[in-house]
Amino acid sequence: MSSRVTPRFPRPTTLRTRAAVLAAGMGASVALGAGVAAAADTTAASSATGVASAVQAQAAAQAKAAKADKAVQAAAKKKAASWIDPVKSYKLSATFNQAGGMWSHKHSGQDFAVPIGTNVMAAHGGTVVKAGGNGAGDGPAYGNAIVIKHGNGTYSQYAHLSRIDVKVGQVVKTGQHIAASGNTGNSSGPHLHFEIRTTPNYGSAVDPVAFLRAQGVTV
Repeated sequence: MSSRVTPRFPRPTTLRTRAAVLAAGMGASVALGAGVAAAADTTAASSATGVASAVQAQAAAQAKAAKADKAVQAAAKKKAASWIDPVKSYKLSATFNQAGGMWSHKHSGQDFAVPIGTNVMAAHGGTVVKAGGNGAGDGPAYGNAIVIKHGNGTYSQYAHLSRIDVKVGQVVKTGQHIAASGNTGNSSGPHLHFEIRTTPNYGSAVDPVAFLRAQGVTV
């Protein structure tokens, strides 16, 4: 006598549980994938932000460097321009090394044609080493004159003055009033005779216009 075997099927409850587990697993996978994608987007955004920040930082650094370079150039220019013209509102007349009957030798400086009484300024800071009549010891042709010694080993001379307002040994600054222009000595008309020398004495002059221009002065 045979017995009937009844097939066993999973209970409905078991099926529902398995389905729920599978669904949960699939949801977790989808959620994980979305999270990975979101993380990738965040990383890309962070990377782009980092690049942008780096570019901005580099641009700022370059701008700062350019500003610093301009400051250095301005300081150098200011230092070069610490020499000035000895008078303002002038016309250049007799030039350096010019020949003529007014001088026993060629002209030893540059003449700045200005009215008598024009403010004469120290072309550069230094110490007055000569001041007085008779060219301050360089001869009557210069009339009243002043010689200033400068820290770089050069000397400046100012001649044909109507008035001298400094004394030997006095320290003067660039642009400081030292005298009034005139027409004293061997002069054909009111002007300032200006020299740049390598010693305080006559005979050591160099071209004053070329010298001043080399210091950044517009003559």
